[in-house]
Amino acid sequence: DDHSNRSLNNEWVEITNTTRNPINLRGWTLRDSDGNRYRFDNVRLASRATIRIHTGNGRDTRTDLFQDRREYIWGNRADTATLRDDRGRTVDTETWGRR
Repeated sequence: DDHSNRSLNNEWVEITNTTRNPINLRGWTLRDSDGNRYRFDNVRLASRATIRIHTGNGRDTRTDLFQDRREYIWGNRADTATLRDDRGRTVDTETWGRR
């Protein structure tokens, strides 16, 4: 963790669409346990596809999105990632470690 953009981009969350249909993530949010939030723009996630949401700066692609942050988001020892749809309903949560 040297706070370089490369190091920040080595911190990511993966989201996989396990359904048979594509999903538009517009308005969906990804949050950590400290309340940091990333809001998706018009992102279409194909059926059975996976996308990585990196913390640092970069050019968004079909498989990688960038939060354009300059500080780390996800705790190394413990944290919780929560994905909510555009209506605020929790779609998935992943927790690691102990807070």
